[in-house]
This record gives sequence, structure tokens and C-alpha cells, in this order.
Amino acid sequence: MTAVIERQRVVARPTGGALGADIEGVDLAQPLTQETTAAIKDAWAQNLVLRFRGQRLSDDDLMRFSRQFGELDWAPVAATTDAPEGRDYVMVVSNVVENGKPIGQLGAYEAVWHTDMSYVAEPPQASALYSLEVPESGGDTGFSNMYLALERLPAELRRGIEGRVCRHDASRNSAGELRRGYVDAPDPSQTVGADHPLVRTHPVTGKKALFLGRRRNAYIPGLPLAESEALLDALWDHASRPELAWYQQWRPGDLVLWDNRCVMHRRDAFDPAARRVMHRTQIKGDRPY
Repeated sequence: MTAVIERQRVVARPTGGALGADIEGVDLAQPLTQETTAAIKDAWAQNLVLRFRGQRLSDDDLMRFSRQFGELDWAPVAATTDAPEGRDYVMVVSNVVENGKPIGQLGAYEAVWHTDMSYVAEPPQASALYSLEVPESGGDTGFSNMYLALERLPAELRRGIEGRVCRHDASRNSAGELRRGYVDAPDPSQTVGADHPLVRTHPVTGKKALFLGRRRNAYIPGLPLAESEALLDALWDHASRPELAWYQQWRPGDLVLWDNRCVMHRRDAFDPAARRVMHRTQIKGDRPY
């Protein structure tokens, strides 16, 4: 039987997948009452990913909603170049080129499974992605439940990662592009980035989750490179299993909020000739433990 959570007009309808719920009865262009915000947070803690369909949001609306969950993170520099004043917290995710210049970043190609900005000491706790234009097909976003990934991890793998950290490569983004100011380091043991526990504790729910960032150039300090590679390959094979995931098929006006502390995500490629325009905010997090 489908679980339904109601408070005032807020209804959360789980997707039936490993995570995710649709939130009904909320217009995010309007200020939210404390009771409505509390209901949304409860649904978020239970479902990890929330989808709000049929929204009509300005950047101010998007930022106001996102601030209900914490302090906003600055958008990456590449996304805010020539941005309108006051929009420094909104990242444009798009393949559209106007007057010979991209209006956003991440293009039309696949974005592999990843955790947003896990390569920094305090990764964002959440991201909110709002769709303005979407292609007829392709560009779907997958989300994977890292609570379940840890819960279902084979005992031998669980013993292999107990007490260990992973170094998260900072040189490339989720689309594989080399970031400005970084040099390519093909040896993962020389990766530059933050070290985080492979099993982290969620600061709100207290639950344990597998915490992975991006597979490329990840490294487990203290292990020979070959052992680190084999262990990480096994973890990624497990964490990317279809039964742990749910896929969002975008419509214009969708807003999706996900918990970066216990969810990985990816994006399917799509036709480069089609237009896809998204606006994204990030909410500051803290150091994983």
C-alpha cells in the first residue's frame, strides 16, 4: 500500500522505487509556512529525493525555497560568469549555445554516477534542480540510495572498508572535464582532493550510508594501488545496481531536491541539437564523519 504523508495540503507519494517521492499540494513560488516546511523535511528524510511537478519559479523563488534547508553554497565560477547581479547562487546546467557562447555547463553528454562536490572538505548537503526546457527524450537523471547500498553490501566488502577513507579527485567534474587550474593526474595514488570516510553518518537521521564521490582517480590511502582499485571497482559495481536506483524523466516545471549525503546521481546523454536548460542551487553541508 502506498504510504501517504499529509500536513496541511502537503502530500508525499513515494515513487515505488528504491527512493524518491512526489510532493503534491505545494506551490513553491509562494512563501511556505513553518508547518508546510516541516512536512516537506519529514518527507525528504524518509524518501531522500523529492519531486515537485508543475512549478513556475524565478531564480528568487528557487533560492528562497532552497534556503529552507540551510545556507546556500556559491555556484561554481564557470556557471556564474556574466550572471545577473544577485544570481551567484544559481548554476545554469545547459547545452544551449547563444551567440557562440554556452549559457551554462555540462553539455549534452552522460554524467556518470557521482556525489556533488565530494572532493571538498565540506560537500554540499543537498542540491535542488529546476527544469525550464527539456528534450523530448534523453537527459534522464538517476538517483541511487546509499543507505540501501550499505545495508546490502556483502559482508566481505563491508569488512574491507570498515574504518577506511577514500580520497576524492578534485581535478575533473562529473562529465569528465578537467577543471580550470588542475593538471591531469593519471595515477590515482597522486590524486588531489578531500579524504572522506567510506561509511558516513547522516547528521540528521543518524543512519549510516556508503559514501562515494566519483570513480575516476578515487583512491583509498594506505592500500597498494592495485588493492585500492579492486576494492573501489567492487564498491561501484554494487552501488550502481539498478535495484538501488530510481530515474527522473524530466518535464518543464519539475523541481527535484536530493540529499547529497546519502544519494548518488547520474545523467543520461541526450541529443546535442535539443535544448535542455536547468537552474540549480546547492545547500552547504559539513564534514562527513
